[in-house]
Amino acid sequence: MSVILFNPRSANYKHRIPNSILQVGASIYGKHDFVFVDGNLEEDPWKKIKSYLDTGKYKYFGSTVMPGPQLKQAIPISKKVREEFPEVKVVWGGYFASNQYKPVLDSGYVDVAINGPGDTAFPSLLEAFEANSDIGTIRNLIYKKDGEYVKTVVETLPNMDELPPLPYEFMDKFYPIKNYVARTFMGDKTFAYHSSFGCPFTCSFCAVVPIYNARWKGKSASLIFEDVMYLKDKLNINAVEFHDNNFFTSQKRVVEFSNLMLGQGIQWWGEGRIDTIDKYSDENLALMREAGCRMIFLGAETGNDEVLKQMDKGGDQSAEQILRFAARMKKFDIVPEYSFVLGMPGKNEKEVMKQIDFDIDFIKQVKNVNPDTEIIIYLYSPVPSEGSELYEAITKAGFKFPTELEDWLNPAWENFDLRKNPLTPWLTPAMVDKVKNFETVLNGYYPTQSDFRIRGWKKDLLRSVSKWRYQTNSYIMPYEIKVLHKVWKYRQPEIEGFYSE
Repeated sequence: MSVILFNPRSANYKHRIPNSILQVGASIYGKHDFVFVDGNLEEDPWKKIKSYLDTGKYKYFGSTVMPGPQLKQAIPISKKVREEFPEVKVVWGGYFASNQYKPVLDSGYVDVAINGPGDTAFPSLLEAFEANSDIGTIRNLIYKKDGEYVKTVVETLPNMDELPPLPYEFMDKFYPIKNYVARTFMGDKTFAYHSSFGCPFTCSFCAVVPIYNARWKGKSASLIFEDVMYLKDKLNINAVEFHDNNFFTSQKRVVEFSNLMLGQGIQWWGEGRIDTIDKYSDENLALMREAGCRMIFLGAETGNDEVLKQMDKGGDQSAEQILRFAARMKKFDIVPEYSFVLGMPGKNEKEVMKQIDFDIDFIKQVKNVNPDTEIIIYLYSPVPSEGSELYEAITKAGFKFPTELEDWLNPAWENFDLRKNPLTPWLTPAMVDKVKNFETVLNGYYPTQSDFRIRGWKKDLLRSVSKWRYQTNSYIMPYEIKVLHKVWKYRQPEIEGFYSE
């Protein structure tokens, strides 16, 4: 049997290595013939995919599908596979396939969705297809049988140290690995890496929760270090983006990794939680910085303790801690990158606008405490966490996801998945405008450090133009700032990651 593993286009600029299909490729490497197709690096990925299918060798088409931009290629290409090669099995994995499985499977051109890690599920599925046997005993699958949705038992998260290594050399035959090395604010040779599955918390706005259900398992520090050193030797990298959902879950692992990284000359970034890392000792935070930790993405979410409870964050995060932690990180020269989720549902429009105003003021408090804090602003976008109190609230308010898969190709739903266009009935245009205009002013007065082009006189000009608006809370129609952002193609990290080239 032969397999096509497809990574649909996810960004318009410099691209990270597609770790998702690399991980799946590792699970079948040496067992089955397969090829990689990276939509980010193909002018016409369908042309490449069709050329493989035309040979008659390829019986399986697997695509990773994240919400947002990847749908623009995943949907039409999967549909073409079914129309022109109806005998080919189409398998989707990724957050979108798991969370929106009903429209995916109802489309008629996706046979099975992998629900979570596919390290065991995908090779087992291929073997069952080849033997024409029942797939119901294979874990981590969602499919339709006799018109009904079938979810198989969820598998225990695998021991990552026992998984096969990523097939970098094999990927190199299709796309030179050096093409995935980027210049970012951390270093001129930055590489993306993934070291764990899941997250041990149940935030009601997070797409990871329905898949992992508060489970987390990480690769050992020694193995992460071994992989990073391999990449340093092979590609001379000097920076790493850890794309884990929660890299800092285990303090023991982070400390061990930091000790190994001392003197290696590699900067790194990862995602974590404020209430987790705030428990780290001063000694360990200092060690992390010495070992290259440059910035940490952290979900601040809101400065309102009641709304934090509504979000079901778990842990013990509070507004007071958010401010205190920002100040604490300044002492260690680690940049806290705080994300805020504005526009949560409320009792009425007045309450929603009041909360938006409250969080705008709180964000400015954070900046007063530590001006180096990076601020990422999202508009609240529901996730299908059925059964949660928050999901029931948004359903009562009239919010609905599309029931037809191709409706997700509407640009409004792409922006929804980027958390920039909420499509939520309780948010008025005035509320959305206020959030976006404040964001523009904030990004003018405090340009992101991750877009390293905005330095020197450009940064000074942006700050001077934005100063009066920021200091007087005058956010309406900030066109002069928008013009500068457009001229310089200002890059917001929450949309397409760090600016890179």
